[in-house]
Amino acid sequence: MEPHLSIDEVARRTGLTAHTLRYYERIGLIGPVGRTASGQRRYAPSNMAWIEFLLRLRTTRMPIGKMQAFAALRGAGDPTVPARRQMLEEHLAEVLTEIEAMRCAADALHAKIEHYRSCEQCLAPESSTERGNEHEQRKSVPAGAGEAEGD
Repeated sequence: MEPHLSIDEVARRTGLTAHTLRYYERIGLIGPVGRTASGQRRYAPSNMAWIEFLLRLRTTRMPIGKMQAFAALRGAGDPTVPARRQMLEEHLAEVLTEIEAMRCAADALHAKIEHYRSCEQCLAPESSTERGNEHEQRKSVPAGAGEAEGD
Protein backbone atom coordinates (compact mmCIF):
# COMPACT_ATOMS: atom_id res chain seq x y z
CA MET A 1 0.00 0.00 0.00
CA GLU A 2 1.18 3.49 -0.85
CA PRO A 3 2.43 5.51 2.12
CA HIS A 4 0.70 8.69 3.18
CA LEU A 5 1.94 11.66 1.20
CA SER A 6 2.89 15.16 2.25
CA ILE A 7 1.12 18.15 0.74
CA ASP A 8 4.18 18.85 -1.43
CA GLU A 9 4.16 15.29 -2.77
CA VAL A 10 0.44 15.51 -3.55
CA ALA A 11 0.96 18.87 -5.23
CA ARG A 12 3.72 17.41 -7.39
CA ARG A 13 1.64 14.37 -8.37
CA THR A 14 -1.58 16.25 -9.11
CA GLY A 15 -0.34 19.53 -10.53
CA LEU A 16 -2.32 21.41 -7.89
CA THR A 17 -0.53 23.85 -5.64
CA ALA A 18 -0.29 23.34 -1.91
CA HIS A 19 -2.40 26.50 -1.58
CA THR A 20 -5.13 24.96 -3.76
CA LEU A 21 -5.08 21.73 -1.76
CA ARG A 22 -5.51 23.67 1.50
CA TYR A 23 -8.27 25.75 -0.12
CA TYR A 24 -10.09 22.61 -1.31
CA GLU A 25 -9.94 21.27 2.24
CA ARG A 26 -11.14 24.58 3.70
CA ILE A 27 -14.20 24.75 1.40
CA GLY A 28 -15.13 21.11 1.92
CA LEU A 29 -14.09 19.61 -1.40
CA ILE A 30 -11.56 17.46 0.42
CA GLY A 31 -12.51 16.09 3.80
CA PRO A 32 -10.21 16.58 6.77
CA VAL A 33 -6.79 15.18 5.95
CA GLY A 34 -4.84 13.18 8.50
CA ARG A 35 -1.99 14.95 10.21
CA THR A 36 1.25 14.04 11.87
CA ALA A 37 1.92 14.84 15.52
CA SER A 38 3.54 18.07 14.36
CA GLY A 39 0.41 19.03 12.37
CA GLN A 40 1.66 18.33 8.83
CA ARG A 41 -0.95 16.99 6.44
CA ARG A 42 -0.60 13.37 5.32
CA TYR A 43 -2.77 12.32 2.39
CA ALA A 44 -3.94 8.70 2.35
CA PRO A 45 -4.48 6.73 -0.86
CA SER A 46 -8.22 7.33 -0.46
CA ASN A 47 -7.55 11.10 -0.39
CA MET A 48 -5.53 10.75 -3.59
CA ALA A 49 -8.30 8.80 -5.35
CA TRP A 50 -10.81 11.51 -4.39
CA ILE A 51 -8.50 14.32 -5.53
CA GLU A 52 -8.02 12.56 -8.88
CA PHE A 53 -11.82 12.40 -9.25
CA LEU A 54 -12.11 16.10 -8.40
CA LEU A 55 -9.54 16.83 -11.09
CA ARG A 56 -11.67 14.92 -13.60
CA LEU A 57 -14.71 16.97 -12.58
CA ARG A 58 -12.65 20.13 -12.96
CA THR A 59 -11.54 18.99 -16.43
CA THR A 60 -15.20 18.68 -17.39
CA ARG A 61 -15.68 22.27 -16.20
CA MET A 62 -17.99 21.35 -13.34
CA PRO A 63 -18.46 24.55 -11.34
CA ILE A 64 -16.86 24.49 -7.92
CA GLY A 65 -20.27 24.96 -6.27
CA LYS A 66 -21.53 21.75 -7.86
CA MET A 67 -18.32 20.00 -6.85
CA GLN A 68 -18.95 21.15 -3.27
CA ALA A 69 -22.53 19.86 -3.42
CA PHE A 70 -21.29 16.51 -4.72
CA ALA A 71 -18.62 16.35 -1.99
CA ALA A 72 -21.26 17.11 0.64
CA LEU A 73 -23.47 14.30 -0.67
CA ARG A 74 -20.48 11.96 -0.66
CA GLY A 75 -19.74 12.92 2.93
CA ALA A 76 -23.32 12.08 3.90
CA GLY A 77 -22.76 8.44 2.98
CA ASP A 78 -24.55 5.68 1.14
CA PRO A 79 -28.11 7.05 1.38
CA THR A 80 -27.02 9.77 -1.09
CA VAL A 81 -25.84 7.34 -3.79
CA PRO A 82 -28.95 7.92 -5.98
CA ALA A 83 -28.58 11.71 -5.71
CA ARG A 84 -24.88 11.49 -6.58
CA ARG A 85 -25.60 9.28 -9.58
CA GLN A 86 -28.30 11.68 -10.78
CA MET A 87 -25.97 14.65 -10.34
CA LEU A 88 -23.28 12.95 -12.41
CA GLU A 89 -25.78 11.92 -15.09
CA GLU A 90 -26.96 15.53 -15.42
CA HIS A 91 -23.39 16.78 -15.58
CA LEU A 92 -22.49 14.15 -18.18
CA ALA A 93 -25.39 15.33 -20.35
CA GLU A 94 -24.02 18.89 -20.11
CA VAL A 95 -20.51 17.67 -20.98
CA LEU A 96 -21.77 15.74 -24.02
CA THR A 97 -23.70 18.81 -25.21
CA GLU A 98 -20.53 20.89 -24.88
CA ILE A 99 -18.51 18.27 -26.76
CA GLU A 100 -21.01 18.36 -29.62
CA ALA A 101 -20.87 22.17 -29.70
CA MET A 102 -17.08 22.00 -29.82
CA ARG A 103 -17.26 19.45 -32.68
CA CYS A 104 -19.47 21.84 -34.64
CA ALA A 105 -17.10 24.71 -33.95
CA ALA A 106 -14.12 22.58 -35.01
CA ASP A 107 -15.94 21.67 -38.25
CA ALA A 108 -16.53 25.37 -38.94
CA LEU A 109 -12.85 26.10 -38.31
CA HIS A 110 -11.81 23.31 -40.69
CA ALA A 111 -14.11 24.72 -43.36
CA LYS A 112 -12.74 28.25 -42.90
CA ILE A 113 -9.15 26.97 -43.06
CA GLU A 114 -9.94 25.18 -46.33
CA HIS A 115 -11.54 28.36 -47.65
CA TYR A 116 -8.37 30.32 -46.93
CA ARG A 117 -6.21 27.59 -48.48
CA SER A 118 -8.19 27.83 -51.72
CA CYS A 119 -7.89 31.62 -51.62
CA GLU A 120 -4.12 31.32 -51.18
CA GLN A 121 -3.89 29.05 -54.21
CA CYS A 122 -5.64 31.72 -56.29
CA LEU A 123 -3.14 34.34 -55.18
CA ALA A 124 0.02 33.98 -57.25
CA PRO A 125 3.14 35.65 -55.87
CA GLU A 126 3.99 38.82 -57.79
CA SER A 127 7.15 38.87 -59.81
CA SER A 128 8.81 42.12 -60.89
CA THR A 129 7.55 41.65 -64.47
CA GLU A 130 3.97 41.12 -63.37
CA ARG A 131 3.65 44.29 -61.31
CA GLY A 132 2.32 46.17 -64.31
CA ASN A 133 -0.50 43.66 -64.63
CA GLU A 134 -1.94 43.98 -61.12
CA HIS A 135 -5.39 44.54 -62.52
CA GLU A 136 -5.22 41.26 -64.46
CA GLN A 137 -4.00 39.37 -61.36
CA ARG A 138 -6.91 40.60 -59.29
CA LYS A 139 -9.31 39.25 -61.90
CA SER A 140 -7.89 35.74 -61.30
CA VAL A 141 -9.19 35.74 -57.73
CA PRO A 142 -12.87 34.77 -57.72
CA ALA A 143 -15.18 37.64 -56.80
CA GLY A 144 -15.86 37.65 -53.08
CA ALA A 145 -12.98 35.28 -52.26
CA GLY A 146 -11.60 36.38 -48.94
CA GLU A 147 -14.82 38.23 -48.23
CA ALA A 148 -16.92 35.27 -47.22
CA GLU A 149 -19.16 35.51 -44.21
CA GLY A 150 -17.17 35.82 -41.03
CA ASP A 151 -13.91 36.98 -42.62
